[in-house]
Amino acid sequence: MRPPETSPLPDLNPSMNPDMNEIVGRDDLLLLTLDTLRYDVAAELAAAGRTPHLARYLPGGAWEKRHAPGSFTYASHQAMFAGYLPTPAAPGPHPRLFAARFAGSETTASGTYVFDTPDLVSGLAAAGYHTACIGGTGFFNKRGALGGVLPGLFQESHWEPGFGVASPTSFEQQIACAEHLIARLPAERRLFLFVNVSALHQPNWFYEPGATAERGDTRASHAAALEYVDRHVERLFAAIRARRRCFAIVCADHGTAYGDDGYTGHRLGHEVVWTVPYAHFFLEPSA
Repeated sequence: MRPPETSPLPDLNPSMNPDMNEIVGRDDLLLLTLDTLRYDVAAELAAAGRTPHLARYLPGGAWEKRHAPGSFTYASHQAMFAGYLPTPAAPGPHPRLFAARFAGSETTASGTYVFDTPDLVSGLAAAGYHTACIGGTGFFNKRGALGGVLPGLFQESHWEPGFGVASPTSFEQQIACAEHLIARLPAERRLFLFVNVSALHQPNWFYEPGATAERGDTRASHAAALEYVDRHVERLFAAIRARRRCFAIVCADHGTAYGDDGYTGHRLGHEVVWTVPYAHFFLEPSA
């Protein structure tokens, strides 16, 4: 017997699982990945009031705890661009917002936007969206064949050294690029904007006052990098909400270790790498 196209999985919580078939084609879309951001750091800073600009948009003022679809940037973004966003850190199955048409899918529900292309980016382009990528980490730098794969999915892509991990003003420069991109897009054209924020990624020691390159990166400098992003994120939100309502997804692609149980970095199987913060919400149009 041929398996069904979708499973009878209900959308139990409309706020957590909005009907993406109503949103796609009506609203702009933003996917903002905070590269390497750990869930524990994000949650602690939100609870302590140290990231007030992000917290005002988080449902209940708190990040949702989720599991990353990959342990490093390339793998995780390939999965997300196929519709596999970070999964709620609780027994499932969990309905997905986006999914490629796939017979027998157990996480495709009535509110899932199903696309017939190999990836979400081209699926949204087929639905009339202008797809744009503002890269951050090296997998988006287009300096070699591998660095061109992910940005190559988009109709428009941008990367320059000032957006990269070594720049202390990377997020500000990425936002300036987004503002220019948004300003020249025809008002009637729907936009899918993807921004890979590199500031959290190593090296990040320069965000912590008094830190030195010799000491290197720490959990504290990782937190300071998130505070830096928080200070500027409203500028990005203001630019995109000026067009129309935008459905925003803000999450980490994976976490990273700072000596946890002897581990450093990512692309490894530690809990701090696999556990990430996640939120989605609407950015209502400015008055």
